Amino acid sequence: MNVAAVVVTHTPDSGIENCLTSLHPQVDELVVVQNLPIDRPEALPGLVVLTNERPVSLSANLNCGIAATTAPWVVVANPDTVADSGAVEVLRDFAATHPRAGVLGPRLRTPEGEWQPSRRRFPTVSGTLVRRTPLRALLKPQQRQRSHYLLDEDVVEPVRADWLLGAFHLLRRSMLDELGGFDEGFRLYGEEIDLCYRAARAGWERWYVPAAAVVHRSSAVTDRRFLTRHTVWHLRSIARFVRKHPERLRAL
Repeated sequence: MNVAAVVVTHTPDSGIENCLTSLHPQVDELVVVQNLPIDRPEALPGLVVLTNERPVSLSANLNCGIAATTAPWVVVANPDTVADSGAVEVLRDFAATHPRAGVLGPRLRTPEGEWQPSRRRFPTVSGTLVRRTPLRALLKPQQRQRSHYLLDEDVVEPVRADWLLGAFHLLRRSMLDELGGFDEGFRLYGEEIDLCYRAARAGWERWYVPAAAVVHRSSAVTDRRFLTRHTVWHLRSIARFVRKHPERLRAL
C-alpha cells in the first residue's frame, strides 16, 4: 500500500479503538499523536504512539505525526472516523492515476447512514459571517447557502473540490513537502481550508472520491453553540486565513 495514517487525540475517546482498528489493515504505518497524556489506545502491531509534553495546535500535531512516517501517501483521520474496508486503497489507487491529485477525501456518512456533505466551496466574506455569528440562527445557512455546502450535488463519481472537510484526507507527501505541511498557526479549525487553498494556488488538485466511504461521528460544536472556546478558536482561524490570503476578501 505504501500508505501511512496519522490520528490525533485531544481527549479520551473510546471511539478511537474503532478508528484504529479500521485503519490498521489498510495502511503500512499507523501513528497516534496524543495532544494530552490519556489512556493509551489498544496495542496494535506496529502502532506508534507519540505524546506531547504540552498541548499544541492540531496542525502541529499532524505535522509531528506525518514527520514520524515515510510512506508517499498519508491519511490524516479524526479519531471519530471509521473507514470502510478498502476505502484507503480506493483513494490511493485514484490518486496514483492523477499525478496532480494532492488532497483526496471520501464520502462521509453518519453512524445512522446519512450522507454528510464534505465537499465545500472556498469561503466568502458574507457566507462566513452568516455561518459563524449569531446570524446563523436567523438566516439558516444550511438552507440559504446550499451552493457552499454543495447540498444539491450528491455525486457518485469522482469530482474536483475547492476543499474537503478535514475529518479524513489522503494526502500526497510530495505536496506536503512542497507546501511545508499544515500551518501550525491554526490552533483548531480552518487548517484544512488553508492547506487546500495553498494547494490550489500551487497547482495541486483536490478530489472527492465517493467510492471510498468513511463513517464520521461529527460533534459539530461550533454549529450548535455560540460563545464557546471553540467559537473563539474558529474566529481566530478565520482571521488568520484572511491575513494570509487577503485576496479572498474580494469574494464577497
